[in-house]
Amino acid sequence: MVKDYRKCVGMMIINIKKEVLVGKRLDHPSGYWQMPQGGIDKDENPEEAVWREMMEEIGTNKAELIRESNKWINYDIPKNTLATLPWGDKYKGQTQKWFIFRFSGINEDINVGTENPEFSEWKWTSHKTLIENAVPFKKNTYSKILEEFNDIFN
Repeated sequence: MVKDYRKCVGMMIINIKKEVLVGKRLDHPSGYWQMPQGGIDKDENPEEAVWREMMEEIGTNKAELIRESNKWINYDIPKNTLATLPWGDKYKGQTQKWFIFRFSGINEDINVGTENPEFSEWKWTSHKTLIENAVPFKKNTYSKILEEFNDIFN
């Protein structure tokens, strides 16, 4: 049986200049940049998951939680991309609870070369370029989360 959406968390991590941390995926040679995200394990709540995923994806949890999104955001994943994912035969996409954090460490604390790396590199970028540099099927999600967290950038 195929369920509709895999439960996940997404994180928007900003630095003191209000730039957003993005990574280039190892498993996708497209050149797109994305914010860290990951699945919610069984018996795990979204906030627990986002802190765990932060450590797994960027090697640090030196951040302060500002707030979480009011809603879950769904997106569909193209079939050819789903075919490359270990859970791709179970879902048609993901539903995400988003969190925004203020990074409290130094750049050297960030390490994308973790035990199971997802990113080949990372950088800080303007929130204004998130959508144009995202994989097409995530653009709407990024638009919605930027709208919700818009007050932080003003």
